[in-house]
Amino acid sequence: MPTKPDQAAARAGRTRRAAAPAEKRTSVGGKTASGGKTADAPGARSGATSARDALRAAILGGQFLPGERLVEAQLCEQLGISRFNVRAALQDLAAEGLVEVQRNKGAHVRKVSLNEAIEITEVRMVLEGLVAARAATLVTDAQASELDEIGLLMRRAVTAGEFRRYSKLNEQLHALVRTIAGHRTADGIIETMRGQLVRHQFMLSLLPGRPTVSLPEHERIIAAIRARDPKAAEAAMREHISSVIDALRTMDGMDLSQ
Repeated sequence: MPTKPDQAAARAGRTRRAAAPAEKRTSVGGKTASGGKTADAPGARSGATSARDALRAAILGGQFLPGERLVEAQLCEQLGISRFNVRAALQDLAAEGLVEVQRNKGAHVRKVSLNEAIEITEVRMVLEGLVAARAATLVTDAQASELDEIGLLMRRAVTAGEFRRYSKLNEQLHALVRTIAGHRTADGIIETMRGQLVRHQFMLSLLPGRPTVSLPEHERIIAAIRARDPKAAEAAMREHISSVIDALRTMDGMDLSQ
């Protein structure tokens, strides 16, 4: 028969084993007491996402030019974000093709050659054709009215020679078509490609006579979606982006770093 000291020792052992899991769950500096990592805090991930979005907007807005170095300390000061979040943002944007990170050399805004821009636009032609066809099957009367309104504003911008405004309306039209289609996968890919082509698209908008060529193309896209004709919508979108490819080919030799 166990003695009283033996029973006391057994109770103490059971108490220590029951307490062990609680010790393992105690988090210290992002790690458990046993050395395992805890899940990332939601606030940290949110901060990294905000940093990524802010840096992406700065690149797309022309604050950083192709080939320009992205110095972490300067980005922290300019964007008001931590170095940890800057590094996470740079990695995310490298995956999107906007930034290039080189070992021991740091990061810079990635340059996209004209040939690569044409290849990207060829892929975009297929995807945006798919999106336009889907939009034609899903468009509501209210959305059709929105398309008409943008088309009218585009025509007014061309008549007035407001080509920068026309370029912004162009972006709004394509974004609205994607919203109507609601194809999340295609939308994400197209948005990434748009970021890679931002400098080429800007130079393209400045080509003499380009808006007068693209305006009727956009109007045919709007008309086909309004008519709820998927085949015509896809054909009109493909025709439009094919003309973009032709225009890109005329840009050989232009300086896209300005």
